[in-house]
Amino acid sequence: MHRRLIAPSALAVSLLLAVPASAAGGTAGAPGIGDPYYPASGNGGYDVSHYDLRLKYQPSTDLLEGTATILATTTQELSRFNLDFGLDVSEVRVNGKKAGHTKTGEQELEITPAAPLAKGKAVSVVVRYAGKPSEVKINGWTSWVRTPDGAVAAQEPESAAWWYPSNDHPLDKATYDISVSVPDGLQAISNGTLQSQSSKLGWTRFNWRSAKPQATYLTTLAVGKFDITTDTTSDGLPVINAYSKDLGANAGAARASIERSTEVAEWLSEIYGPYPFEALGGYAPNVTSGFALETQTRPFYSPKQFANGANVQVVVHELAHQWYGDSVSVKGWKDIWINEGFARYSQWLWSEKEGEGTAQELADYTYAQHPADDPFWQVKPGDPGPDNQFDAAVYDRGALALQALRNELGDESFFALLKGWPAEHAYGNASVSDFVAYAERVSGKPLASLLDTWLFQPVRPEAPAAAGARGLNATAEPARPASWKRIAATDSVHDRR
Repeated sequence: MHRRLIAPSALAVSLLLAVPASAAGGTAGAPGIGDPYYPASGNGGYDVSHYDLRLKYQPSTDLLEGTATILATTTQELSRFNLDFGLDVSEVRVNGKKAGHTKTGEQELEITPAAPLAKGKAVSVVVRYAGKPSEVKINGWTSWVRTPDGAVAAQEPESAAWWYPSNDHPLDKATYDISVSVPDGLQAISNGTLQSQSSKLGWTRFNWRSAKPQATYLTTLAVGKFDITTDTTSDGLPVINAYSKDLGANAGAARASIERSTEVAEWLSEIYGPYPFEALGGYAPNVTSGFALETQTRPFYSPKQFANGANVQVVVHELAHQWYGDSVSVKGWKDIWINEGFARYSQWLWSEKEGEGTAQELADYTYAQHPADDPFWQVKPGDPGPDNQFDAAVYDRGALALQALRNELGDESFFALLKGWPAEHAYGNASVSDFVAYAERVSGKPLASLLDTWLFQPVRPEAPAAAGARGLNATAEPARPASWKRIAATDSVHDRR
């Protein structure tokens, strides 16, 4: 779905040098949440519960004006704290009183309240701002993409800093109200449910609400001219899909894929348990990128995903993330296997359901494509490093690990794990080590060595996950499953630029 943003080794040094001496005094919130992959991501000293964003966007000039109200609770005494943000700020208020503010580095908004904040207290922060997001560069690029009729904000692991101030890391999830005013004739698409829509003096305002905890990178905003389809699931959840009016030759294939979202979500619910959110859908804007992203309740799909025709496999991948990645989010970005290995394995399970190749056959074929000297085996899905965070091995070797686990446990125990994990960690965060401990506890079997082999050892295991369990000749070339080409076509979901 994605690729890395930052070269963290260099950033870590620069960040440490940039921290004011007073930050070590214990009352200033840290300018990073502590993720070694992305030292500048997130902040310390508080926990956000809700974002209320009131925005106005003019596509012709790319001017975004906003007022963000952030509700949080302090986790330490704070004389100063940071938000991650790149646009120009005109005013900040903390608990209703004007606060000092300054920009440090490329994405740190440093806020000094009128009086120190006590630990464990509720805090409201109001930030007024404006700017042209596509012109703001953080680490040399922008996540805000202008389109012929609007703009789109959708990226991983960071996208919020270009359109609203936040504690920008999955560890600090929150609920959202996102209200966006755009010129009449355009629509604003975001996460969750559409609460209301109204027009006045040439502008139309769309009010969206995400009522379940949501990581900042999973928020999205798309402005443009869309064809919108609506429906409800059998459980009564609203389904909203949106398609740019200018998708060209890819329009039909995009619709033929995304319109199956309800069907796919119902099937995934049988495997992973009840759908975890209050709305469902997807959108395909007129962008030139090739990736897709699991933005919560409303995944983003680049039209290029459908350049070769309909492909439900990409919808399976992004909707599987609603359980693995969105509801249960990473504790740190090194835990990306919790997201991507399970999403890829979901594609293998869809293939199995459709009679186009079992997960066992796909594991055999995947293993056979990578000889022992292939760099593929040097990537450790359980901790791939920031340079390889979205490497294909995280997806495919990550899925091989799950097939190995399935072979070890048998289907009954394996699928109980798949359903139990998102129930136990719903709307929270978890790590790879948490999953290993959970699997051992629930199955009653020692699994650490098996999972270490497939997730952490930079070598090709002695036998493939599938063939070794079935006693097959590991050197034999397995037949290519019918689904392989369509699954391989979704490899570009993690190629964002």
